[in-house]
Amino acid sequence: MAMLPFLAGAITMGHLAIGLFFLRFWRRTRDRLFLIFAFAFWLLAANQAAVALSNVPREEQSSIYLLRLAAFTLIILAIVSKNLSRKRE
Repeated sequence: MAMLPFLAGAITMGHLAIGLFFLRFWRRTRDRLFLIFAFAFWLLAANQAAVALSNVPREEQSSIYLLRLAAFTLIILAIVSKNLSRKRE
């Protein structure tokens, strides 16, 4: 049980690093897809940090879960938007 906070911190750090990775690609290409992915991963990092710092017994039954839902909704909308823009070209 003592390792759970460490793992939660590592997962949070990983989400933050992936967000920075996508931000770097956005700076190079100015493609909106990468910017949205960066924000989505930062939302996932906030979700993981909130779960680790709170005493919520079941994450899926708390309002913290809405951060994860927003992140995955952003990812889906970004992919759909990218695919629709390619069809118009």
